[in-house]
Amino acid sequence: MFRFFETLLDPTAEGPDARNPETRPPEGLAAFFWYYAGQAKKVLAALFVAGTAVALLDLLIPVFVGHVVDLVSTHTPEQVLHDHWHELAGMAFVQLIIRPLVILGQNLITNQGIVANLTNLVRWQAHWHVVRQGWSFFQNDFAGRIANRVMQTGPSLRESVIAGVNAVWYILIYGTSAIIVVSRTDWRLTLPLFGWFAAYVIMLRLMVPHMRDLSRAVSEARSRVTGRIVDSYTNILTVKLFARPRDEDAFVRGSIEDHHTHYQKQLRILTLFNVTLTTINAAMMVGMAVAAIGLWTGGTITVGDVAMAMPLSWQVASMSGWVAYNITGIFENIGTVQDGMKSIATARTMRDSVDATTLQVPRGAITFEDVHFGYGTSRGVLHGIDLTIAPGERIGLVGPSGAGKSTIVNILLRFFDLDTGRILIDGQDITTVAQESLRAHIAMVTQDTSLLHRSIRENIRYGRPDASDAEIRAAAEQAHAWGFIEELEDWEGRRGFDARVGERGVKLSGGQRQRIALARVILKNAPILVLDEATSALDSEVEAAIQEQLDTLMKGRTVIAIAHRLSTIARMDRLIVMDHGRIVETGSHATLMAQNGIYARLWLRQSGGFEQAESRLAE
Repeated sequence: MFRFFETLLDPTAEGPDARNPETRPPEGLAAFFWYYAGQAKKVLAALFVAGTAVALLDLLIPVFVGHVVDLVSTHTPEQVLHDHWHELAGMAFVQLIIRPLVILGQNLITNQGIVANLTNLVRWQAHWHVVRQGWSFFQNDFAGRIANRVMQTGPSLRESVIAGVNAVWYILIYGTSAIIVVSRTDWRLTLPLFGWFAAYVIMLRLMVPHMRDLSRAVSEARSRVTGRIVDSYTNILTVKLFARPRDEDAFVRGSIEDHHTHYQKQLRILTLFNVTLTTINAAMMVGMAVAAIGLWTGGTITVGDVAMAMPLSWQVASMSGWVAYNITGIFENIGTVQDGMKSIATARTMRDSVDATTLQVPRGAITFEDVHFGYGTSRGVLHGIDLTIAPGERIGLVGPSGAGKSTIVNILLRFFDLDTGRILIDGQDITTVAQESLRAHIAMVTQDTSLLHRSIRENIRYGRPDASDAEIRAAAEQAHAWGFIEELEDWEGRRGFDARVGERGVKLSGGQRQRIALARVILKNAPILVLDEATSALDSEVEAAIQEQLDTLMKGRTVIAIAHRLSTIARMDRLIVMDHGRIVETGSHATLMAQNGIYARLWLRQSGGFEQAESRLAE
């Protein structure tokens, strides 16, 4: 039984934007809710039916009480048991069998069918969308805040939907039915109920908008707190190195105080809401008592009608508190959803075209045609780059910091779209191919190597998920990583390839991380290789040992290498010298030295520094 309801929704089902790249979570609040809740419409419809049944069955309780009071007040015990036993048995059957079964069904639909499934469906599809955002999306926000929004939007959207059905729908059905039942006894008994409903609606109309706005403000403030705390933890080494915990205290304290201020305002209106509700509930019950007793003393209604009206009014009052609590929860959760929409309901900054093809790289030729790019700035970074790299050619990008070397790599990987111009790989414009297929054909080792908080094996296998353990070990040996891998042991006693590396690989040294990254690239075996300061974190002895492996790795591949130490790329087939976003020199090491230009000056500055150091040591 549980399993049936638990499988009504698939929590990792493919979302609409996975089937159609033009589709995404909408920006409007109602549309955003329906984008996810619409995928569970059959289950929610069942919840509506169950909620209606529960409300009607709850209404029968005061009706049954009134009928029993009428029976015992107008009949002898023998008459009640002999003539009306079937009515009593029917009421008992409804209360003992029917009502528990309906409530069981409502709970199965809610807890097993919706709670976990819809929560994780929203989280999964939101993550699916967010993780495919462009790199700039993540550069412009806290990773912790984005993750918090993805995690919190799911349960908040779920709770809003369930509360809307179980509470708001319940009170509509129960209240309407209560008025109908009471009006059949005497229309004047409905006056306290109509007055209560009017006061209840006015109270909601005046207070709910403030509750909604304050809930959104509290949620936004909570996201800022999370983002700042995660930012401090992520950069804890910098905090420790610069002895700045007090500055971090101030950074986080400010966001917590801001959250506290908004939260207090929210709690104030919640207190006012509860006091107002208690007052109108008391007025309704007193009004119902006065009306019922007055009509009874006038002989208009029976004592059973009084016995029915009084508990019904009490039930409405008790129910209204529960409904009010759910309504405040609804708007608190809506505020969280609205905050989450800032990260989730955002158009992808880098989308594949609808007719994107799969990149084919039989040769590995790369062409930059009149490329201009500036990260959205008017000043620009690259200005008219024209560059052709032959299949299998190894080129080195040289130039001072800020010349545009890393930007060349970023646009080749299509982390950003060009302002003008185009980039071709084997004649295919990279804007017309799927980004995943583009990056699958390019292997890159970066200067700032970051590893996943997983095992050594999983980090290396990231280069090729179907690789065998033997292939993983061979790649590690080729990257000169096996020596330290076999000695690793993490905090839970896992050893070797099973050892975890910590967040961003913090359990390893910079050189160890870089060798793991090299092993990952070796395993990927892509036709285009990008080396961005690939050996910068290695000591001279390890660098010399790996250089031979890099030479082997580069054979038959198109290579783009960036290095500030010119000695590491002097052996490239061709060097491209950049300055202020333009190509200013090109040629081999010997050719550029003969030109006595920028490259020659950079080389002499570095080699001169080495020679002076050696002279001082010799002295």
